[in-house]
Amino acid sequence: MTVHLKQDAPDNRDVLDGTGQGVIGAPLPRPEGLMKVTGTATYAAEYAVEGCLEGVLVTVPVTRGEVLSIDEHSVLTMPGVVAVISDERMTGRPAQGMAGEAPFQPAQEVCYWGQPVALVVADTFEQARDAAKHLAMEWRSEDAPIDPASVETEEDESTLQGDLAHAMAEAAHSVDVVITTEGHASAAMEPHAALAQWNDGALTVHASLQMLKFNRAELADSLGLEEEQVRLLSPYVGGGFGSKLGVSQEVVAASLAAMKLGRPVRVVMSRQQVFQTVERRSETHQRIRLAADAEGKLTGFGHEALVSNLPGETFAEPVLQSSQFLYAGENRLLKLDLARIHRMTAGSVRAPGEAVGVQTVEQAMDMLAEKVGMDPIELRLRNIPEVHPAKGTPFSSRKLAECLREGAAAFGWEPRPRAPRHTREGEWWIGTGVASGARVHFVEEAKARVTLRPDGTALVETDMTDIGTGTYAILGQVAGEMLGLVPDDIEVRLGDTDLPPGSGSGGSVGAASCGSAVFLACQGLREQLAKRLNVGADELALKDGFARWDGGEKALPELLGGEPLECTGHFEPGASTEDLTVSSFGAFFAEVAVNRWTGETRVRRMTGAFGFGRVLNARTARSQCLGGLTWCIGNALTESLLFDPVDGHLANCDLAEYHVPVNRDVPDLEVLLLEERDAAASPIQAKGVGELGLCGGAGAIANAIYDACGARVFAYPMTPDRVMAAMESSRPPSEST
Repeated sequence: MTVHLKQDAPDNRDVLDGTGQGVIGAPLPRPEGLMKVTGTATYAAEYAVEGCLEGVLVTVPVTRGEVLSIDEHSVLTMPGVVAVISDERMTGRPAQGMAGEAPFQPAQEVCYWGQPVALVVADTFEQARDAAKHLAMEWRSEDAPIDPASVETEEDESTLQGDLAHAMAEAAHSVDVVITTEGHASAAMEPHAALAQWNDGALTVHASLQMLKFNRAELADSLGLEEEQVRLLSPYVGGGFGSKLGVSQEVVAASLAAMKLGRPVRVVMSRQQVFQTVERRSETHQRIRLAADAEGKLTGFGHEALVSNLPGETFAEPVLQSSQFLYAGENRLLKLDLARIHRMTAGSVRAPGEAVGVQTVEQAMDMLAEKVGMDPIELRLRNIPEVHPAKGTPFSSRKLAECLREGAAAFGWEPRPRAPRHTREGEWWIGTGVASGARVHFVEEAKARVTLRPDGTALVETDMTDIGTGTYAILGQVAGEMLGLVPDDIEVRLGDTDLPPGSGSGGSVGAASCGSAVFLACQGLREQLAKRLNVGADELALKDGFARWDGGEKALPELLGGEPLECTGHFEPGASTEDLTVSSFGAFFAEVAVNRWTGETRVRRMTGAFGFGRVLNARTARSQCLGGLTWCIGNALTESLLFDPVDGHLANCDLAEYHVPVNRDVPDLEVLLLEERDAAASPIQAKGVGELGLCGGAGAIANAIYDACGARVFAYPMTPDRVMAAMESSRPPSEST
């Protein structure tokens, strides 16, 4: 039996509020958590396969040019070396598809420094690594200048309404500021890895991937196979943050080698290769213009951004996504430009768009509040639009005002206009800052199969992945609530393309999309149980393993009669959001200390308040928000990809030099979950939370730096040298050194 729903209208039935099990929303632990913390969860590179060969990717130190030759014989006589795979399908970006057999041809194009061009396969990893270092190649290097004429405007992301220039000229108060952000790496804990096996025309790959139904199609396309010939398994993924949305080179290389050699092949990227090869977040150059009347009401809003990508790639960092609707202002100019440069592919990294877009708008809003002489929270509240400013569509739900007010109360915000350098403790200036947050809501088509077993337990199956976000827990809770079962009586199987295709983990779509598929499957099971009892489905109550109706009750095993009961839920996005603006909202508050002599910034505490529909698991949702706040610290203070200006190589290509926040960098973090129901967002009335927690918080830190020491810093990350320079330019003469 299949229950299919294409959501063409908001679902106001509040079904999960009428069930009685009480597990939905509860702060339950992850069922796989103990396995992960004790090291018994098996990740892609950890499967023990007899006769497995080891492969190491060989990359080329050319920013732009051609590989002229690869001398396989230069390493084939080395100990343990089995083969050198130099296939055109490895030199291309695999998700684009390079079907058919394509052995290495002379003059293969190189697009970025560190691009993989070959795979050395040996009996052991050490042998393969040694041979990879000695593989002889010839290449030709070309200059790779940035061509101003290569800039393209992304028309779909741009908005022109009214006359912003006139609004700026006539405004009582205005802000016109340029802010830059450096590129970012996903920096997932688990390196990219794949273990491929080729048997009887079927390819099985254990890989670290986020979106299996798409990855299966990508890999089949890359190899010239039918999708039915490919099986991917990713039951546990050690973080993705966008870097594992698509199939990358190690998966294609391991598969090609296994198909050619007839033996299992494992390929694990080194940490340096992950940084050099896998997609980056684009750097950005942003101009924000705000025009306001004497009371602080916005009359004009402008946000223009320049981002980059490789030639031929279509992705452009969607910096303006939430700027389209976050604040009012009838005169609007939003424009996104894309430049073509030769660095590794730019793609989705940790809340693409808003993670680097909202924070800059929030800095500009703080500057405007100072000019108006108004408390920054009051300015934001005054400019929350009633409807989408450009489209005129109403919001499906919106908790921004509540997040600002309740977050301020929890943080202990002092309402006042900003006056920098108001508090000093020894050599440290102390300040606070605030920022709004927003993240667009997406859902994706998803299927899930739920089986009630004869013993009254349940099995949930989908190829959906868990990248550390709590999927195992959440899908079990949805099923438990709908079927009246405790979590221990539900088994959740994920990460296998032999299972029904889920949404995948990306864009914060997983919980709402796959959760809805599980919800629909359980609705079908409830209908089947009710039919057996000759009652209506709405008359049936399921709780603690019993079915109850007016006049009777039965334990589920008795009702099942020794036979399993199965249903597949199929959820599709529909027209429910076409006439509405659907987004999650939040507010961030930060207190920092800035050293008056060195410019060092220490975040002392942060509070985040978030509204994202129904909370499916308070513990995992809070965990996601804590992670987002942590990334805000990295975004604001430490993280940046640094490319050598001479040859274009990535200079800080490991976790020693690319500085993600560590334990000593992260203070006490407070999270408020402002639950709501968004009937348009999904059948379970939930929206994504995974990325919301880092959409704006860096701006709160930037504003707190200004409140502390008077330094307006317009380049992220706000490293001590940048803060120091800004402090010197704004320091009163009496404090000059």
